[in-house]
Amino acid sequence: MKSIKVFAPATVANLSCGFDVLGCCLDNVGDEMVISLTSTPGVKITKIEGADLPLETHKNVAGVATEALLDKYNGDTGVEIEIYKKIKAGSGIGSSAASSAGAVWAINNLLGNPFTAQELIQFAMEGEKLASGNAHADNVAPAIMGGFTLVRSYTPLDVIKLNSPEDLFMTVIHPQIEVKTSDSRSVIKHKVTLNKAIEQWGNVGGLVAGLYTEDYDLIGRSLNDVIIEPLRSILIPEFDTIKNAAITNGALGSGISGSGPSVFALSKGIDTATKVAKAIEDIYSKTEISFDIHISKINPDGVRVLN
Repeated sequence: MKSIKVFAPATVANLSCGFDVLGCCLDNVGDEMVISLTSTPGVKITKIEGADLPLETHKNVAGVATEALLDKYNGDTGVEIEIYKKIKAGSGIGSSAASSAGAVWAINNLLGNPFTAQELIQFAMEGEKLASGNAHADNVAPAIMGGFTLVRSYTPLDVIKLNSPEDLFMTVIHPQIEVKTSDSRSVIKHKVTLNKAIEQWGNVGGLVAGLYTEDYDLIGRSLNDVIIEPLRSILIPEFDTIKNAAITNGALGSGISGSGPSVFALSKGIDTATKVAKAIEDIYSKTEISFDIHISKINPDGVRVLN
């Protein structure tokens, strides 16, 4: 039996202006998974620690993503999966994406890498579809490819890995409340005005340009969401206070991580990211809500093998 142990990273999706198309990969927050190839065809999830998740293959995002991969693979390969969850479900930092991406990346590695990154993203999206009802790629893409990614198109799938300036650091606060992706999607309007759309397109282009030119002021100016954030922010306690504190303490920008309730702040340099974390911690310590705070550089590689 061939086995591999991997780190399946957390991710921050949307990045304010890029709903369902932009995301980035965190470096020190994520799950661990052990994936094994067996001679018995089929997919078995043998162990889950750290979360109350189903072992049934068709009910588990890692199982569904794995089945999608094996359906395309020519062979009678069997797979066994162990999941050690360290990303809380519904946290807004890609819990389902980590399991989906980690599983397909690891299996591809064990099989000798027959599939491209784009194909792996497509398989992992099946896990996201199970989790939220929508096969979005803005979390699984950076988890698999690393760094910042842009989903240029879903039909056909076309994902581009963007430049990741080394000085960028993420501060993420996760309030211990659950906001399910399916619930947060229900508050979104399906029509927007042309003026709002134009403003959002400009911010997406500005953020991509800022990443490539490493123009931190441009990155900061572009981290502005005029369509989704005004609707979703009401679901997150103290959101406006957190965002204002982050920017006041030097963050380039701040917004909702994925579907929430986590809130991210992107900063230039570890010192600023740490200062932002302290400011946010001071705010949430005055509430009755438990919380976690993570500080991470951008992970340029995505899923990786653990010794």
